[in-house]
Amino acid sequence: MSKTYDYIVIGAGSSGCVLANRLSADPGVSVLLIESGPDHSSPLIRMPRGIGKLLNPGNPHVWSYQAQRGEGMADELWLKGKTIGGSSSVNGMVYVRGTPADYDGWEAQGCSGWGWKDMGRQFVALEDHQLGAAQWRGVGGPLKVSVHPAGDPLCEAIIGAAGKLGVTRVSDTNHVDAVSQGGFGYQPQTTWKGQRFSAARAFLDPVRQRPNLTIMTGTDVQRIEFKERRAVAVRVRSAAGPQRFAIGREVLLCAGAIESPKLLQLSGIGPAELLREHGIDVVCDSPNVGGNLREHVYMAMQYRVTSGSLNHCFFGWGLLRSVLQYFLRKKGPMTHAAHEAGGFVKTRAGLELPDAQIGVSLYSMEGDGNKVMIDKQPGLTIGGYFLHPESRGHVRIQSADPSVPPQICGNYLAAEIDRTSAIAMFRWFRRLAAEPLLKPFIVHELTPGPQVQSDEEILAAVRRLGQTAFHVAGTCRMGADRDAVLDPQLKVRGVEGVRVVDTSVMPCLVSGNTNAPAMAIAMRAAEIITGKIEGVAAA
Repeated sequence: MSKTYDYIVIGAGSSGCVLANRLSADPGVSVLLIESGPDHSSPLIRMPRGIGKLLNPGNPHVWSYQAQRGEGMADELWLKGKTIGGSSSVNGMVYVRGTPADYDGWEAQGCSGWGWKDMGRQFVALEDHQLGAAQWRGVGGPLKVSVHPAGDPLCEAIIGAAGKLGVTRVSDTNHVDAVSQGGFGYQPQTTWKGQRFSAARAFLDPVRQRPNLTIMTGTDVQRIEFKERRAVAVRVRSAAGPQRFAIGREVLLCAGAIESPKLLQLSGIGPAELLREHGIDVVCDSPNVGGNLREHVYMAMQYRVTSGSLNHCFFGWGLLRSVLQYFLRKKGPMTHAAHEAGGFVKTRAGLELPDAQIGVSLYSMEGDGNKVMIDKQPGLTIGGYFLHPESRGHVRIQSADPSVPPQICGNYLAAEIDRTSAIAMFRWFRRLAAEPLLKPFIVHELTPGPQVQSDEEILAAVRRLGQTAFHVAGTCRMGADRDAVLDPQLKVRGVEGVRVVDTSVMPCLVSGNTNAPAMAIAMRAAEIITGKIEGVAAA
């Protein structure tokens, strides 16, 4: 006989950890949290620069997918978190929220209750921020947020150079003015006292002992079972074999923008023709499940520098010294997030909002794409992406067998605005690097190289070097229109008892990294599901 849980949460990533915490706060309900990967006990997860080992195909803490980038572009590898904490346990720890206009735009499209008025307060409630409380910055929340220490000479020169290009220096790059008008500074990050602070540490570890919360790791959900159009159970497989768990109230898909639409399709919710092609009974013909995929296309330029690079800290005796420094004192290069500095910029005159996010990393890489390693000479990486991509890709199952990865198409640069904006960002990088403040540091451009000059050459370089920013979103879009996969309460249209709560719900991609928004989305979802806002019954 199947055990019944009121709520079954599929995926213990950034959103799943939040929902497990919030829903199990009511001792009268039972919550089952199911995660495909292992627990987040590896010391490489706590070590911020452990991502160099974690983000590798075959590592048990990540999903590895082959993805089509787009026309005329070679396929690439997409890696997503597969562990307690999900991608928050393996990401670059860059803490970015997006701009109020992002969320107000969702609301303007019919997603009532998802504007900045409702989402801004989620971020404030989320944070325990090193910089202290402000109108739109929180303290005392579950998630620790710190800022990379100021004073590095190369970072100071770059921040100063950005200022010469009209980008204001700011102490908090998430300030609403910085994200709305532009701002550059040291990177806010989800680290604390030199260690990663994931969604698992923030939301799940403090409540693991709740008697009404059950956590299963190493368990793959095979499909959701329906009786007519009502979700009644989930089928799973683990080392113990197949199991079935009955759904008392709802099943909540928090598996991410690749696995959530895949699971819906495997369960009979998706494009009817695709499902029939693979012998799956159609529960609900929902053509847009897996569509509307949005992703930021990350493009980096690398420079040889005279000083300030950390390359020497990541190989040989320098690496040994850095690791010892981390384990003995929780200090040094192994405590850094993916970027030391960065911000939001307008790459062209006349823009209302910033159109690119920039990240500065005090290292450079070398290799042929198949094997990439730290450059042995001092180097610098300045990278970024166009914030508002219009190109849309898709996720589609290739088999009724849950173990078969889906087909993924990023469809990069299909929209003209994406191509135009990528070229503009590239030229902004060049203007930044040419600023006199950087002359004592920058020797010459390494990649793609000074021979790349015309718009056509720049676009060719972007097609060759542009890659996923790990911000996949939109594949189970919410909206008020009938074509939307979800309604604004995140319920899957056409069935009962199923909601999706992760980055796949985004109608449009937010202006920046998606980890913080994933947590804020789940906090807002918990309010909608429970009918409570900060402990008070919602109207």
